[in-house]
Amino acid sequence: MTLSSLISSLPRKIFFLLRHTTLALFVLLALYGLGRVIQLSLDNVYQDSRGPYLQMLSDNAVTIRWQSAEAQLGTLRYGRDPSQLNKLATDQDANTVHELRLEGLTPLTRYYYRIDGQQSGHGSFVTAPPVGEETTIRLWVTGDQGELGVRQSEVRDAAWQWLADNPRPNRAAIDFWLTTGDNAYRSGTQRQFQEKFFEPYAEMLRDYTVWPGYGNHDARRWAFFDIFSLPTQGESGGLPSHTEHYYSFDYGQLHVVMLDSEASSLASDGPMARWLEADLKATSQPWRIVVLHHPPYSKGSHDSDRHSDSGGRLTRVRENIVPMLERLGVDLVLTGHSHSYERSHAIACHYQDSSSWSTEYLRDDSSPYRKGSGVIQMVVGSSAKLDVAPLDHPAMPVSLNQAGSVIIDIEADILSARFINQQGETSDQFQIIRYEHSPSNPGIDCAGQR
Repeated sequence: MTLSSLISSLPRKIFFLLRHTTLALFVLLALYGLGRVIQLSLDNVYQDSRGPYLQMLSDNAVTIRWQSAEAQLGTLRYGRDPSQLNKLATDQDANTVHELRLEGLTPLTRYYYRIDGQQSGHGSFVTAPPVGEETTIRLWVTGDQGELGVRQSEVRDAAWQWLADNPRPNRAAIDFWLTTGDNAYRSGTQRQFQEKFFEPYAEMLRDYTVWPGYGNHDARRWAFFDIFSLPTQGESGGLPSHTEHYYSFDYGQLHVVMLDSEASSLASDGPMARWLEADLKATSQPWRIVVLHHPPYSKGSHDSDRHSDSGGRLTRVRENIVPMLERLGVDLVLTGHSHSYERSHAIACHYQDSSSWSTEYLRDDSSPYRKGSGVIQMVVGSSAKLDVAPLDHPAMPVSLNQAGSVIIDIEADILSARFINQQGETSDQFQIIRYEHSPSNPGIDCAGQR
């Protein structure tokens, strides 16, 4: 072949190679996409057994869920005496997923249960006190805890060692467990929930009710709402929301609101905001805690100043939701998402980015804080993940690059919170006090009227 003929044939050869290379790339991409679909489908199916976990606790009822490897009629025996489980609950139809609601229970009473045919299917629970009754309350708070590893287990064990070292007389270790979301990394599939949530926390789940926050990683697949039973009709107190995305519940003199900052509208006049206002106006509980995933104030692995961060959710929470919480007498806001621990003093009326922060928004700058002076904002997002970040938001004077979780105690007119780090140290603590003759939930009017 002459040089000229070789040159003249190059375009045809290049076209041939490109055409076949493009075809090969297309086939590879198609196979990869098909493989991803198959893998995601397999990950989101879990067909083995799953131990029991408690849901929707109230003063007279609880839901117990579990899973069996084969379809069967689930049978659960329960009673106040572990040697005489003389009450029976059973499924209507054979299935692998079992969900039984036990009703007609006595308030603030320990019950024991056993699931027939499941080796680890036993445990106990204590019903809630009557709504409005003054009693001591202890709850555990974790955030972004769904990453399997040493950090997760050490944070868990450190908190439970603290609980063992600081018991309450004649009371359970905790009354219930709150999470601020991202319960199973990376995509919230059934298999990831099993490996990174149900197995590491099996002992807690069988004896204590978990109220899970809905995070962005939980929302990547469709398992979250299949796994958890959440109240839509006020089954555990609060105003019916008619959706599992947001709801509330009562425990003694505490009212807890669980919001969805990931998939629900954050508009100030949206369905969730309208329900939130009605719910908080309807409750007479003196203590009020709100839980959601996206923090309105953070300089952790997420930046609440950036309107583009997380699709603007942090900004919209600060601009649209926080004013309602302040106006309606919320004491404490628990969030996650940023993989660190951050906490404010009692603050109010700051809805812009951090560059506009000044002391006029600081309503009470030292613990114990006066109830009603402002809202304490907490980012609890380091129960399994920890990221290097600036941690310099001026509204969050306590900002720690430490893994840990939070234990909250409420006793009469005092709310106490402690951050227990991975080493079992109390790295931060504060109190909110309801002083005598002060209104329970005064709310804050940012025009200057309280």
